[in-house]
Amino acid sequence: MSKQKLYPKARKRFGQNFLHDQSVIDDIIAAIDAQPTQHLVEIGPGRGALTLPLLESCRDLDVVELDRDLVPILRDRFTSFDNLNIHEADALSFDYQALVKQQEKLRVIGNLPYNITTPLLFHLLEQAQCIDDMCFMLQREVVERICAQPSSKRYGRLSIMLQHQCQTELVFIVPPEAFDPIPKVESAIVYLRPLANRVGGTIDLQALNKVVTMAFTKRRKTMANALKSMVSTSDLVAVGIVPEQRPETVSVEQFVSLTRAWLETENG
Repeated sequence: MSKQKLYPKARKRFGQNFLHDQSVIDDIIAAIDAQPTQHLVEIGPGRGALTLPLLESCRDLDVVELDRDLVPILRDRFTSFDNLNIHEADALSFDYQALVKQQEKLRVIGNLPYNITTPLLFHLLEQAQCIDDMCFMLQREVVERICAQPSSKRYGRLSIMLQHQCQTELVFIVPPEAFDPIPKVESAIVYLRPLANRVGGTIDLQALNKVVTMAFTKRRKTMANALKSMVSTSDLVAVGIVPEQRPETVSVEQFVSLTRAWLETENG
């Protein structure tokens, strides 16, 4: 079998960039630290750079791959492993809960295509009750946005929505040269662990997203001006927000409290 048949070219429409740098692969595997009793899910295994070492260290591995040309190659390459299940499916609509056995929780990992990162993260968090943690390779800028703190340039909607629901950590940076083809941007490894007790307390996520989106749609405006159609100045003050503050200076907890106040007003 030719190398071309073994390794199809990356498809631009799938946002594929295949990881090939062995030192980076080793660092990712070390960061994941899979254990023999654990059930892992790999999204977008591609050519299987991470798949082999994961198979050798965990109890069960389910992989979700959309590219139908890669699926038979993965089946052929890992045919000797009885702890592997390959799903030819779209990760954006996949039912991860269906993989759970007994009362276990899944560990989800992957080198995610840049063009589906945000919707995929939100899709996974809709099923957070069955997920222990997640470790992903993402575009560096996206990871910095996820982990950004108030008053920083990257802090915004993605920071708030994910930090409300997860522990977040930028683990390390990955250079473009680690991939084939070489992307035009740097990548980074992010670690996410869903929280049992969400930051700021439990709140309707659609409502929180609506308030946060409205605030950051008018990022240069003050909170009072950006949200004048939703909340009053007294609501802002009541949750510790100075009306003249910019949205990027408001904490996750304050956005949750403000959303709670808005919901109380909406519901009378």
